[in-house]
Amino acid sequence: MSLRRATIPVVLTAAIGVAAHSHVGAAADSAGSGPPIVTVNVPDALSADAQLGQRSYEANCVSCHGRNAAGQDGIAPPLVHVLYEPGHHDDESFQRAVARGVRAHHWTFGDMPPVEGLTRDDVAAIVAYVRELQRANGIR
Repeated sequence: MSLRRATIPVVLTAAIGVAAHSHVGAAADSAGSGPPIVTVNVPDALSADAQLGQRSYEANCVSCHGRNAAGQDGIAPPLVHVLYEPGHHDDESFQRAVARGVRAHHWTFGDMPPVEGLTRDDVAAIVAYVRELQRANGIR
């Protein structure tokens, strides 16, 4: 195999990585610009764990998944949605998505990259927040 032919997969892989990174960057740069996908009823009060999770969510997730996990049209899906109910996406699936990223499989927004800097405890608190929002919206 020639050096030129051997280089093609490397160049393609790099180009895909740059394109994926710039898509994520564009979503983060346009935080709040995509309209919410769903309407979320916010509970009157959150547990202490969910309050911690809300702060972590707002620092790490809101730029893509929108305020109150309502999603953003053209950017990322809502987490307050029946697809993310505990029976379909358990708490560990959120842990894996944050740690490893996840390939698009329910939506057409593209793959979710890993989220740097979050511990398992941080993600558990975020999940507590999302689960309380889900329950307030009839998702069990």
